[in-house]
Amino acid sequence: MIQQVIKLYEKQLETIQKKQQQLIEDDEQTQTKARIIASVPGLGPATVAVLISELPELGNLNRQQIARLVGVAPTNRDSGTMRGKRTTGGGRREVKNALFMPTLVAKQHNPKIKTFYERLVENGKPKMVALIASMRKLLTILNIMIKEGETWNQQTKIT
Repeated sequence: MIQQVIKLYEKQLETIQKKQQQLIEDDEQTQTKARIIASVPGLGPATVAVLISELPELGNLNRQQIARLVGVAPTNRDSGTMRGKRTTGGGRREVKNALFMPTLVAKQHNPKIKTFYERLVENGKPKMVALIASMRKLLTILNIMIKEGETWNQQTKIT
């Protein structure tokens, strides 16, 4: 019975993935966005689908606004003369969760993200802080790529 349930879930998952792909293929603008996002090393079909469906503002906002919207921008915890720690939080949890694993892959295989992450760690940042900062960097790169309509291989001026 357990094997039957697993097969049913696998069939439903396959149906959902086909439906997502069909929705992307039906709209030319969405198809262009998907092609640009998928060109980034480490971003697969699941991440592409989440970014397209949960973050339609991608490519329309500046880097601070998109980072704040997703919840990877540092927020001040200050009150009066007290200066608290800067933390990230809030935002669109689905997008943040979808970017976490691709950022782990990017810090190993994507030269721009890898260099950025390693520099932060060498400068004494905790690894998780450096990872979230790398996630913000990846999001910023994606935002610029979509804004300018360039795929990963074409973009060279993004630092």
